Amino acid sequence: MRKVVLTLWLMLPLALSACSSSRPSFSGRTDSGLISPDDAYRLGKIKNTPYLVDGKVYVPMDYEEAIAYEETGIASWYGQETLDQHSGQLTAYGEVFDPSRPSAAHKYLPLPSLVKVTNLDTKSSIIVRVNDRGPFIGDRIIDLSAEAAKRLGFFEKGTATVKIEVLAK
Repeated sequence: MRKVVLTLWLMLPLALSACSSSRPSFSGRTDSGLISPDDAYRLGKIKNTPYLVDGKVYVPMDYEEAIAYEETGIASWYGQETLDQHSGQLTAYGEVFDPSRPSAAHKYLPLPSLVKVTNLDTKSSIIVRVNDRGPFIGDRIIDLSAEAAKRLGFFEKGTATVKIEVLAK
């Protein structure tokens, strides 16, 4: 299955170039549900490719620099007002977002990455897969799915002070 998706992904730019004499502009999702090449580029899926959100440029880390990465700060979760909006949509890595499964979004970590997230107030921890970009609100360092927030004990509160440690790609 993964080979089929990869083959389709690699063939998509060829198909798009056959339809136009110029490179397609950013247009979001394709009719097939896959992320367009421009969308993947913008979101930083390609190794060390800068991407732009709200006028700010972000440069993802590569796996070598991320493997020893630790960060402490504010975590949030995809809020209830946007939960239905995000459910079923593709993440920056191209996976279907499911709020009932533990996952995370980070601005700089390579996609995908496994990180240990520890709620510093409750000392509870969870390992999540980073497969999306964000959060792009204030000083938050990681956005978690609703399920991950529940397991860490801050679903009701909305935010928590956490420590994140990269485990593997």
